[in-house]
Amino acid sequence: MRNMKEHYHETVKLNLKKKLNASNDHQVTKLIKMVVNVGLGDASQNAKLLEEALQHITLITGQKPLVTRAKKSIAGFKVRENMPVGAKVTLRGDRMYLFPNKLVGVVLPRIRDFRGLNAHRFDGRGNYNLGLREQLIFPEIDYDMVNRIRGMNITLVTSADNDPEALDLLVELGLPIKQPATPTLAS
Repeated sequence: MRNMKEHYHETVKLNLKKKLNASNDHQVTKLIKMVVNVGLGDASQNAKLLEEALQHITLITGQKPLVTRAKKSIAGFKVRENMPVGAKVTLRGDRMYLFPNKLVGVVLPRIRDFRGLNAHRFDGRGNYNLGLREQLIFPEIDYDMVNRIRGMNITLVTSADNDPEALDLLVELGLPIKQPATPTLAS
């Protein structure tokens, strides 16, 4: 698969510049960062699960994750302040462009009955959120080494001011986003 960074600079930037009627290259929408986040609610009780999850995120992203900790104590969830409750990795630069290549080329085709990404997962400010149900769809993860299947959230942060601009960017980059159905008038 073609390098997404080269594709952005050679093709996508020019297409978006024409579409947005931008006079300057810096006005064109771009990908700023990607955040991969995994919730580890039960890891507060078992340190082995925390280590396993950190190892999996490192294998998937190629970068060491940051352990996120609870800000408040919540008795109903058996969580005390400062206990580990998640892990996240922020990808920027070259790794940020390599990860979507792997996501689109290898990971998403491994999802059963995959028909495209939902176009309604934007947050209103031009950022796209993608949820995956299990880490096993990544080729780096060995099925025999997994004690617990974990989902993850991947956030693509763009410089877009609104969702349609971000949608144009992600479609141009090659993410398989299903276009929302346009309402038609019944005759």
